[in-house]
Amino acid sequence: MSSEKISQRIMSFMEKREIGIDRLAEATGLEKEFIETMLKENIYPPLGPLIKIARTLGVRLGTFLDDQKTNDPYIVRQAERQSKFSVLAEKNKPASLNFFSLGMGKTDRHMEPFFIDILPESASRKTLSSHEGEEWIAVLKGSVEVIYGKETYILGEGDSVYYNSVVPHYVSCRGGEKAQIHAVIYIPE
Repeated sequence: MSSEKISQRIMSFMEKREIGIDRLAEATGLEKEFIETMLKENIYPPLGPLIKIARTLGVRLGTFLDDQKTNDPYIVRQAERQSKFSVLAEKNKPASLNFFSLGMGKTDRHMEPFFIDILPESASRKTLSSHEGEEWIAVLKGSVEVIYGKETYILGEGDSVYYNSVVPHYVSCRGGEKAQIHAVIYIPE
């Protein structure tokens, strides 16, 4: 999935709801410049801001992520996992996270499951974010640092964490090697 497609979906809902960039920035608490850059330069936003945009536009997060088809049960085979989107640590810098949606074909879902490659660049700039809901993360490979509020936790292979997403948080890899996690995000309706 390209970030252009997501930007187009966001702009389409902004138009339908008659919400301009200024109003979207005010309602989400996001910087106007951030929203403009995301929409015009096709930069994929981190999930926290994307969740705030979805809430403001009255849609679920999956509206921006999936292809609007329903399969039940929905099975994602590792060899067929294709839908990747990258989150940049900073503008004009390499990606820090590569997300692979594991629920993209199930439109009536209430959770957002992901396989995520956490790249070393994720540790360069740690910007905490918060949003409604809950998150669960299980480390498959490598070492992961989770900043949750004022505390920092180090997770190794096989460890997991479950937390309330309204508390500011940030997840990055620890050390020079990429980490891999499964993450599930629940956003109440």
